[in-house]
Amino acid sequence: MIDTDGFRPNVGIILCNGNRQLFWGRRIGQNSWQFPQGGIDSDETPEQAMYRELEEEIGLTEDQVELLGATRGWLRYRLPKRYIRKNCQPRCIGQKQVWFLLKIDCGEEAFCFDTTGTPEFDNWRWVKYWQPIREVIYFKRNVYTRALEELAPLLYPDGVPVRSHSNYLRQNRR
Repeated sequence: MIDTDGFRPNVGIILCNGNRQLFWGRRIGQNSWQFPQGGIDSDETPEQAMYRELEEEIGLTEDQVELLGATRGWLRYRLPKRYIRKNCQPRCIGQKQVWFLLKIDCGEEAFCFDTTGTPEFDNWRWVKYWQPIREVIYFKRNVYTRALEELAPLLYPDGVPVRSHSNYLRQNRR
């Protein structure tokens, strides 16, 4: 499902633990790290898609997490030209995403990456809050920044941790 502007509706999942660290997953067979994410089916709400993707990619169900919040609207990113499939119609030029912040209410042993025939991740780790901005593929950095900035007050009501200047420089090199 692609909208009239060429963006595929999608959800992003920021999963945290009790220490306010974030789940960071390595895409299977790659040295590429990201948050869980996935498309929204035509018969789903973004929240329904988020719970489906959470179970497909991490093996967690709705009763194993606490929903802390979501972005107020769509956050968009464009794909670089080399990633746009030219033979597909309608043409997808990027994704529009609603991002969700979840806190796990279970142990890490509940994580399961092979609930489907096509797993997304083959490894994972907990990272500090702003670290994903430095490590995600360059064309997703702005969306990650916007999602983390909008959702940070939900996890840090007494004050959001400061991003270091060196993190900012690395983020904006491209």
